[in-house]
Parts: sequence; structure tokens; C-alpha cells
Amino acid sequence: MTAAATATSAPTATPRIALLDVLRGVAILGTLATNVWIFAAPGSEARFLADAAAVSATADLSGGPVAVVVEAVFRFLANGKFLALLTVLFGVGLAIQHRSALAGGRAWPGRYGWRALLLFVEGTLHFVLVFAFDVLMGYAVTALLVAWLLARSERAQRVAMYVAGALHVALMTLLTLALALAPSAGERGSATEEAVPVRLFTEGSYLAQVDFRLVNWLPLRAEPILSFALLVFLFLLGVRLFRAGAFAADDRGRALRRRLLRLGLGVGLPLNAATTLAGPELFLIDRYVCAPLLALGYLGLVGVLLERRSRSGPVTAGLTAVGRTALSSYVLQNVLCVVLCYGWGLGLASAWPGAEPWWVLALWAGVSGTLVLVARWWTARFGRGPLEAAQQAALRRLERRRS
Repeated sequence: MTAAATATSAPTATPRIALLDVLRGVAILGTLATNVWIFAAPGSEARFLADAAAVSATADLSGGPVAVVVEAVFRFLANGKFLALLTVLFGVGLAIQHRSALAGGRAWPGRYGWRALLLFVEGTLHFVLVFAFDVLMGYAVTALLVAWLLARSERAQRVAMYVAGALHVALMTLLTLALALAPSAGERGSATEEAVPVRLFTEGSYLAQVDFRLVNWLPLRAEPILSFALLVFLFLLGVRLFRAGAFAADDRGRALRRRLLRLGLGVGLPLNAATTLAGPELFLIDRYVCAPLLALGYLGLVGVLLERRSRSGPVTAGLTAVGRTALSSYVLQNVLCVVLCYGWGLGLASAWPGAEPWWVLALWAGVSGTLVLVARWWTARFGRGPLEAAQQAALRRLERRRS
């Protein structure tokens, strides 16, 4: 379910790290690979109040054997992995800003509180006006805590990371046990369906959908609340990976990326496959515990593949452009999907019943291709994305008022 403010995390005075831009681009298009199933579902955002596990790889598969396998594999490869990768990269961006502030003799967190506040406002507007499953608000709150932790000792940061990770695993385990003991979906299904307006997003007006998000803001914000400890852990993990040199173009960086590849694919992949095949009962463990482990393998894999390319091709250039405009691309992909899928737009979510998963995969490919083309065109002319530029302008105005 998705964010993308990592591109706004690195101050303009710091040289950009090519691998980070590519990874951000991969993470943005990867989060869309999960969210596209939410947009394409007839109940869309409202459906997930009744069934939070509907984005899992085994949820509501239909069609022939080939269609079922293709959809299941596509969902499995995306579910939770790219969100975790994006979160790690946000922590990397925070580490870059911290290093830049220290190198420039500036106080830390300094003006970072204003940056986080702007991100929270942007996330709130995105949540209300575009898409309920926004991650920017959660990132903004987490960033404030982690920014404060970066001013503490290395030991305090390490302890906070391990405590957050342990608390998160414990919470997901307890919630999984509680759900296993709760009434089955069939027993509570009819009452839930009546309470959730699943036709709102196929037939309702834009303003009715905005009202739905406002009325149901708390359950729709449940993911960042329940996974807050995970966000803290992944932010701090991103900080540690950056400081360890995992993104550097040297032997140490290459060795670290290969270790991440082996850990993610050698351990995370089989574990994640097992929890996915176990069914929706282990959805929380699958998405919020095992998926982040596999995300580290994705990070390593992208790094290894880039090392083997002698020059940048169109794919690398496209991913780099999306990564450099990550916040703008994140918002644009959701706006495009809303217009294409919801009833007040083109209404594709209800126009092609029985055509899943092929039209959904085509939607993801089409929107992804559009993002790449727009991002490449924009960065060639303006350098940074429009939302990134607006955020920088707002920060400068705030600084001038304070001075």
C-alpha cells in the first residue's frame, strides 16, 4: 500500500548516489504493483475495511490455471516488499541529511521538523483527496522520532532499532493469534458487507469518496499505526546500511550488497513463500515480518545487476528519473489509477468483470510506462520533480520567516 518522499530526503548540496535513485524508482513502481489491485477491485478502498488481507498473493484468484499462477506470483513478488524497500530508503535519505548537516556545521535536527511537517501535510492531502492508503503521514511521524534518535549515541540508536524490531514481531505474532481465535470470515461476512459501502468507488461521486475517507480515517490509518515499530526499525536499518557503505561504488559496498542478496533470497524468499502459501491466517506475518526480509534481497539484487552493466540503458535511465521524482511520481501514479478505475472517472474497475488479472497487469504496465516517460521528460528540463520543488520552495520561505 504505498510512499515516496525519499527523493525529498537528500539535500541538494549532497552528491546524488546513482544506485539510490534506481532503487527509489524500483520501489515506486513496485508499490504500485501492490496498490493496483486495490484500485482495480470493485470495492477498492472500502473493501479493505472488511478484508485487510485482500492484497495477499492468494486472495480472490480467478480465471484459468495460467491466470491464477501469473496473478499469484505477481502479487507475491510485490506484497509488502517494495513498501519495506521504500521505507529503508527513506531512512537512508535521513542519514544523508544528518551527515550533510554535521558536515556543514548545522544543528540537528534543526529545520528537519519543518520538512517532516510539510510531508505530513502533503500526506494528509493525499489521503483525503486521492487515496486512503497513503504512507507519507506515517513516514513523517516516524522521521521525527528517528531524526531525534540520530542526535543520540550510536548505542542508543542500535538499541532502539532492535527494541522496535522485537516489539513489532511480538505485536504481529499476538495479532495473528488473536485473528486465528476470532470468528471466521463466513460467520461475520454478511454484517461486514452491509457496513462497508463496497459500491461507493464504482458508482459514488468523488466528494462521497472524500467523505468516506474522512469518516473512516482511523481504520484507514490502521496500517501505519500498527506497523509503526516496523517503520522505526526499517528507518534505522536504512541509516545503518548507509553508514556501513552498502550503497557505495567500492569493494565494501559490493560485498555488502551481495550479502543482502544472499540473506533476502536465501532466507527471506523461502520464508515468505511459506507464509504466503499458508493462507490469509498468516497475512500479518507474511506482509509485515517476512516481506521486509525479502526486500533486502531486492536491494542487493538491484545493486548486483547494476554492477554488471557497463553503461546506463533506457531501463536504468527510466528508473533513475522516477527515483529522482519519487514523491511526484508516487502521487501521480495514484491520481492516474483513481481517474482510470473509479466510477466518477473511466470506471475500469467495474467495466471488465472476468478479465482479471490481465487488464490489471496491463494497467500497472501502462501507468508505470507513463511515469517513466513523464519523469524522464521532466527531469531533462527541470531536474527535480514538481512536488519536490514545491517542498523546497516552502522550506526556503519558512527559513526566511524564521530569520
